[in-house]
Amino acid sequence: MKSTFLQGAVALGALALIPATTAALADGEASSYKALDEFMDVFQKVRSDYVEKVDDEKLIKGAIDGMLASLDPHSSFLDARDFQNLRTQTEGSYGGLGLSVTQEDGAVKVIAPTQDTPAWRAGIKAGDYITHIDGQLIYGGTLDEAVDKMRGAPGTSLKLTIVRTGRDKPIEMSLTREIIEIKPVKWEVKNNIGVINIVSFSANTGADVRSAIRSIDKSLGHKPTGYILDLRSNPGGLLDEAVSTSDVFLERGEIVSQRGRNKGDVERYYAKPGDDAKGLPVIVLVDAGSASASEIVAGALQDQHRALIMGERSFGKGSVQTMLPLSNTTALKLTTARYFTPSGRSVQEGGIQPDIKVPQLSDPDYKDRPKFRESDLRRHLINEIKTDDAALEEDSKEDPRFAQTAEELKKKGIEDFQLDYALKTISRLAGTPGATIAQAQQAAARKPGAK
Repeated sequence: MKSTFLQGAVALGALALIPATTAALADGEASSYKALDEFMDVFQKVRSDYVEKVDDEKLIKGAIDGMLASLDPHSSFLDARDFQNLRTQTEGSYGGLGLSVTQEDGAVKVIAPTQDTPAWRAGIKAGDYITHIDGQLIYGGTLDEAVDKMRGAPGTSLKLTIVRTGRDKPIEMSLTREIIEIKPVKWEVKNNIGVINIVSFSANTGADVRSAIRSIDKSLGHKPTGYILDLRSNPGGLLDEAVSTSDVFLERGEIVSQRGRNKGDVERYYAKPGDDAKGLPVIVLVDAGSASASEIVAGALQDQHRALIMGERSFGKGSVQTMLPLSNTTALKLTTARYFTPSGRSVQEGGIQPDIKVPQLSDPDYKDRPKFRESDLRRHLINEIKTDDAALEEDSKEDPRFAQTAEELKKKGIEDFQLDYALKTISRLAGTPGATIAQAQQAAARKPGAK
């Protein structure tokens, strides 16, 4: 407890700062009012002198969008249409292709395709650019216009023109729209191992993962050898569901913390007692499309030494967006905090580094296709601890186990090299409940068939 003298000193210090603070606030308000006057001058000039009559609401929305776009890539104003789209993504379904996209310098860029959707089956990759829809150039239009053209009635077709780095010519493809059901969790059993794929972190994802574990156990009639949690190409979603999913595999300990503008703005999330996987080996698969909530789960299980992270470095989105309702149909999505893993790491820019780096050799474009990450976005938040992306990507030694081509793997019946590698690693851990990361790494390093 502070002494009376210290309390008095603090009070005096605060009082002494009041005049200076008041003066600074007055200067700041004067500057703001001047800037608002300039804005109104421009607004009135556009209304009166622009070559065509412009709708006032369009001008104001453009000003709001510009203001938020100057902050970071993830803060935005949601009008009635955007608000409904967000609800659809987290709660419902729609007719479309199953793509997460963004806009970069007027071009539509793919963040990630959703698994088992028309876009995913057509082979669209993260980092691809969509230049034409049904032969019409979409460059320079709005992202909403492009999304509207890609969505539509199930069963209807459209043509996309894709530009991919490493390919000399554009890729033409025809796709048929389907109902894109927002089913965040899918599961299957392979080689006595439970494989749980999380497509996105929407409502009830954590509960669905628990249900998947029970279903896997029931289908086998006993516990599996272990579990694979597939978070590849998962763009993220709700923070609470990332916490809930992490808690499925943790007995105790911190899952994630989020820190706001001020030092005191810290909120921590902890696991509740009870590991649904009962200490069995867990491997988490990530890649450059694993973002946000996916990275929270991977970071928590990695730092708590509960799972082996395998695959490629993740996207690197370490910021928290808060939905601030403005009316019944509009809201402000504003970046309000950064999140940190239990060990205090920020994944902003740098992402989650896998314990075992395993390339997706079954993708024939793997070596030529560029990796699209948070650090590539304009005005992204800077990590307080500067990350050298080039150093993270560098791999000076060629691993002989990763020398096979996609064609060679296909002949062996391996269509997903990363998943196949994870399955074999867990099989080598059979009979080792609660295996340590070191044991898992040793198992991953052993050649197939070795004991």
